[in-house]
Amino acid sequence: MVRASRTYPTSQADLWTAITEKQRIERWFGNVSGNFQSGGRFSIENNADGDITSCDPPHTLAITWEFGGNISWVKVTIQNVENGSLLTLEHELPADKENEAHWNKYGPGATGVGWELAMLGLDGHIQMKGKSVIEAGQEWAEGEEGKSRLRSWSEAWGKAHAEDGTPKKIAMETASRTADFYTGEG
Repeated sequence: MVRASRTYPTSQADLWTAITEKQRIERWFGNVSGNFQSGGRFSIENNADGDITSCDPPHTLAITWEFGGNISWVKVTIQNVENGSLLTLEHELPADKENEAHWNKYGPGATGVGWELAMLGLDGHIQMKGKSVIEAGQEWAEGEEGKSRLRSWSEAWGKAHAEDGTPKKIAMETASRTADFYTGEG
């Protein structure tokens, strides 16, 4: 299970529409298609597909995440907090051979860094009052500042992996492979 949270300076209703409406998703995450309601199916171009298994606006969204032949589960909750709205994402991976091999190669950072990028894009979208941040995000990720941040996130996920009981050497090796993957280096 990978869990990440972030507070956004907006209302619960606005944050909900940012993560559930096609036009808004495409401004911070990527091109999507599908039926965006409970029981519907979605597809994210060059990424994942899945089913919307539960939808309780503006509080909870649960989906399957089908990527690389594997199915996992994502649950997003949104709560009102003092500074805006708190989004908490939980991505649960099944304990099977394919996921175990992926986990052994990349550790939690493979999933964690991907969601860190998504949450950063969502933050930019909220801060820019709903404008698209896709091109700016791609430029940032390809530049030295973005690559430095991606390496830092990968290292932090590696440290969390070690704190969870994985031998430090192994955890940091998975973090290094994750950084190489996201930066295109190595």
